[in-house]
Amino acid sequence: MARLSKNMKAALSKYDHDKLYAIEEAAKIVKDISFEKFDASVDLSVRLGVDPRKANQMVRGTVALPHGIGKTVKVLVLCTPDKEQEAKDAGADYVGLDEYIEKIKGGWTDVDVIITMPAVMGKVGALGRILGPRGLMPNPKSGTVTMEVGKAVKEVKAGKIDFKVDKYGIINSTIGRVSFDADKIKDNAQELLQTIIKLKPAAAKGTYIKSVTLSTTMSPGVKVDPKSVS
Repeated sequence: MARLSKNMKAALSKYDHDKLYAIEEAAKIVKDISFEKFDASVDLSVRLGVDPRKANQMVRGTVALPHGIGKTVKVLVLCTPDKEQEAKDAGADYVGLDEYIEKIKGGWTDVDVIITMPAVMGKVGALGRILGPRGLMPNPKSGTVTMEVGKAVKEVKAGKIDFKVDKYGIINSTIGRVSFDADKIKDNAQELLQTIIKLKPAAAKGTYIKSVTLSTTMSPGVKVDPKSVS
């Protein structure tokens, strides 16, 4: 068994790691047990009672977090020339098409979100093997394949994120930073959880929200009582 560091032991001593906490308490605890020397991300993990191998039980969506995630999101817009100015005016960090497609083929993926248009998805689709594993592939369901590229850029910059259940039935998402007030962490967590609840597949049977855990980049997890957010 791996030995616990002094910081980890200190963090674990500050709360009962078997107890289910209300989301408000969990947000305060996570801030208190963070021992990173940088402004760590605050992450929410939600285990769902779904079988993601079945198409009718896939849970995927987008949510606009009220307080953003506390990070400058780098956005690339792959579009036709007539949409370039719209994307730039909205705050996109990189705008273009063929030159960026070639850069990506060469291994460049130094962006957080890629937004594109239906008309150029034929070209962008060829990048699936590169973008897919990195979670960067544009998708209409996440609002990143759209004619309204300017609107999409503004939403992403303001804190809109997309999420998807993984093959283990878990949704993992960053919802803020340790420097956030506990209330802001709570608000963002509730917004994401309420969105996940609304997306419950009709085919999902039994308990939908099986467990909720709040943590930071390197801290232990704090168990959240699902009833406090349902």
